[in-house]
Amino acid sequence: MAHGTHDHGNDPRNDDILIWVNGELKPRAQAVVSVFDSGFVLGDGVWEGLRVHHGHPAFLETHLDRLWQGAQAIMMDLRTTREELTRALYETLAANDMHDGVHIRLMVTRGVKSTPYQDPRVTVGPPTVVIIAEHKEPMPSTVTDGITLFTTHVRRATPDTLDPKLNAHSKLNDIQACIQAYTAGADEALMLDPQGFVATCNSTHFFIVTPDGEVWTSDGRFCLGGITRGNVLDVCRNNDIPSRETTFSLTDVYSASEAFVTGTFAGVVPVRTVDGRTIGTGARGPVVERLQRLYAEHVEADVAGRTVPAGVGAS
Repeated sequence: MAHGTHDHGNDPRNDDILIWVNGELKPRAQAVVSVFDSGFVLGDGVWEGLRVHHGHPAFLETHLDRLWQGAQAIMMDLRTTREELTRALYETLAANDMHDGVHIRLMVTRGVKSTPYQDPRVTVGPPTVVIIAEHKEPMPSTVTDGITLFTTHVRRATPDTLDPKLNAHSKLNDIQACIQAYTAGADEALMLDPQGFVATCNSTHFFIVTPDGEVWTSDGRFCLGGITRGNVLDVCRNNDIPSRETTFSLTDVYSASEAFVTGTFAGVVPVRTVDGRTIGTGARGPVVERLQRLYAEHVEADVAGRTVPAGVGAS
């Protein structure tokens, strides 16, 4: 059974990975946090997912920008610097001898609490920092054949309830949407905004290609500030592909010539059907195929100028 864009094959090397937990690299079975941790008790924290290419986390600065922005929004002092966190990421990769085909989950919670209660003032420890780097690549069929979507009744939240711009640990809204989608037989959920316009997917960002060749994505008010989403829009602008962030409905989706989703893990992934309607021919279209190639070149260009922090990996 497929699991959307994050579907991947099992890699036995992941059984022996070392995981960064508060400054220590620990074997998988020993990588644990307290039951009083804010993330476990309340989902109180922020996180990032990063892809590693040629030994470097792609678009690292943009990911760290979003992490710091989220921490600032929830008044969480990360108590670390960008340089320290960057070194921790590279040390985790070096300890696991990882170079390509790697996905990182960087998680920071508010820390351990004196009692399982929501008030941040009962936090008694520093933030909990966990870095999980795994050998993990998208299934080839996902990239070529694409996925199916189902429009869920679960709407994106408004900023006065849970700001969709926050990449917070609490993902129950998206989980509920995901459950409805896969029980309906689809791979992922397409989610609408409070007014009924297309917003995003439960774990990726959604785009359509209109019959006249324009690339559309939502106006961005009710979705996370997706880094791959932004990169794809940049790629469009830099290669004379007409694109815009705009408000559109399911009627526009059903009549699109192509559709695709974007995310850090799988990049650009075609969409075959939405709510049982075949999109275009139902196969990966020329615009999606071109964007996959251009996005791959964009990743290559980003990591080309990167260097490993001094001393990392030295014996």
